[in-house]
Amino acid sequence: MASAEQLKALLQSHLEGDEALFFSIAMQLAAHEAKLGHGKLAKELRELIDMAKAQRQRNQSQPIPLAKPRGELTGLLAVSYPKLRMADMVLSPLVAKRLQRLIKEHTQILKLRSHGLAPRKKLLLVGPPGTGKTLTASILAGELGLPLFVVRLDNLMTKFMGETAAKLRLIFDAIQQTRGVYLFDEFDSIGSQRGLTNDVGEIRRVLNSFLQMVEQDDSDSLLIAATNHPELLDRALFRRFDDVIEYQLPDKEEMVATLKTKLATFKTVRIQWSKAAEAAAGLSFGDITRACADAIKDVIIHGRDSVTHADLLRAIKERKAVPQK
Repeated sequence: MASAEQLKALLQSHLEGDEALFFSIAMQLAAHEAKLGHGKLAKELRELIDMAKAQRQRNQSQPIPLAKPRGELTGLLAVSYPKLRMADMVLSPLVAKRLQRLIKEHTQILKLRSHGLAPRKKLLLVGPPGTGKTLTASILAGELGLPLFVVRLDNLMTKFMGETAAKLRLIFDAIQQTRGVYLFDEFDSIGSQRGLTNDVGEIRRVLNSFLQMVEQDDSDSLLIAATNHPELLDRALFRRFDDVIEYQLPDKEEMVATLKTKLATFKTVRIQWSKAAEAAAGLSFGDITRACADAIKDVIIHGRDSVTHADLLRAIKERKAVPQK
């Protein structure tokens, strides 16, 4: 039978609304019963857990009512409803821990608000291309059951004085009115240092407007800015974010995990994971994902049913030959 501590922890996680911990403890109980030889009970517990998880996902998959964008806002925001989860992404332990903390804070937002506190909601993601910054926005939206709004910077930035700042105000109005995850990708295009010699007055005004709007934002939306060039950002920006998370190229262990994950849906034969990871050194998570997809497609179009070590190495070599930004 379950220990008193396990039952207490199960009830505590339910009271706190921590579903991830609740399911984890429940699975531990099922595993414990299986070890005791109570196979039928363990099977029933696992089935109940699976049913509860499925119900949770169905509830979260329902689109959050979205106010119909008006005027120019339709061209400024692209909306989607991601279903990705943390398990769909390979992350360093430090980055994963910080994202899990943020998710937990937002799942208990009412509890925090009751104590006069607010969850982390303004993130700056920095690092090389393909390391998972943009994907992180989708993961957070999926985990929290929120819509993902991607800011269309090509429509936001204009050459006319004052117009960009006005459009930026429309976006922050949407952030206030509709809870979601709002992604400003390639953020250095509006957050560059005000003292750069090639800077123009309009960019300075846009940056100043952004700083003011971020400071005034008291919504429950998540604002995520991502950049490959943090050195170009104005220093004043860093103080406006609750967290600055740095992404790196994967190490060997993360390479192996990514390769296995991306090839998990297709049959593999005698792949030497460690050597494949060594061959892929210097590639990003995005590059590795594309290399695995290339290997699978090559096998399929040649009428074979499994990816070999040679197939994977060839795809990795081709991907490394592509000029990196």
